[in-house]
Amino acid sequence: MNRLQLTGQPFAIAAMVGVSSTGHGAVSVSQSGTLAYAPSILRSGHLSWFDRGGRPLGVVALAEGDYSDFRLSPDEKWLIASRVDPNVGAPDMWLTDLTRASTSRFTFGPLINASPVWSPDGAQIVFRTNRKGLIEFYRKSAGGGGDEEPVLLEEVARAAGMQSTVNLVPSDWSRDGRYILFSVLAPTSGFDLWLLSLANRKPMNFLRSPSDQMHGNFSSDGRFVAYSSDESGRFEVYAETLPRSEWKQKASTNGGYEPRWRDDGREIYYVSEDRKLMAVSVGPDRSFGVPKPLFQTRVPPGVVAFRTNYVPSRDGQRFLVNTQGGEPTPTSITVVLNWTAGLKK
Repeated sequence: MNRLQLTGQPFAIAAMVGVSSTGHGAVSVSQSGTLAYAPSILRSGHLSWFDRGGRPLGVVALAEGDYSDFRLSPDEKWLIASRVDPNVGAPDMWLTDLTRASTSRFTFGPLINASPVWSPDGAQIVFRTNRKGLIEFYRKSAGGGGDEEPVLLEEVARAAGMQSTVNLVPSDWSRDGRYILFSVLAPTSGFDLWLLSLANRKPMNFLRSPSDQMHGNFSSDGRFVAYSSDESGRFEVYAETLPRSEWKQKASTNGGYEPRWRDDGREIYYVSEDRKLMAVSVGPDRSFGVPKPLFQTRVPPGVVAFRTNYVPSRDGQRFLVNTQGGEPTPTSITVVLNWTAGLKK
């Protein structure tokens, strides 16, 4: 009987192969067997404060770097940010005391530690990590000490019906502390939205379709979820009730992604296709106003489930934005021929 089993000794093909800040390897093999790879391409920038008119208010006391994601604590006194280590091409998280302008390392590689979300009381942080191979969720005290505790393990995710756990991305924690909202990349379609119940650690599907659904964000009262979806052929921002009902509204017009609610639920923000920061008023009858541009940003281009481009203050008067210094530095591509000659049959 034929068996799919690995044999022989592993051997090195290439060194210093890059990994993007979203965890994708910079390597490809053609149908003819030619191998091509590149080192990491970093999008260097600063996390900068702006007011609603786009006037700069200062830069957070963090070194310039490729910040894949970041979040403010509920009391807005702390910032957790994932910065890509240029030596390994994978992000680790750093915790900044915004009052004292003091930063300390929160995780210690060597692989992906990213996509942090704060608990509603600001005491804990849940994040994604591939320290055991595939992506899982772990929880750690926001104080930085103590042990890291698994919250969603790969075997639990698969038992719940997820076809793959290569790409799981937490995006928000409900105010009542009951649920974590996250996106999952399904191999046969795109990203779906799931909920993780922290009472029993059981994941359940919230929104599944052939299109991509990502960037899920709870309203402060927990009654609604805003998210990005390309169901129309391009990304727009939608909102639905929790639990789901017949009610569904499109908040954006002419394209948009990465929604965030204002703390009182009366505005939704998002990034437009041309990278403007937009604001949409939300009426008491759950109606949306006409989107209005606040200011032009210099966030990285493209819609990515793994990136955070901005976070608003609770009152919506300030915005912390991932502001790029310029285009990423071009890099070399190495082509390797006849690399299979190292295989010993």
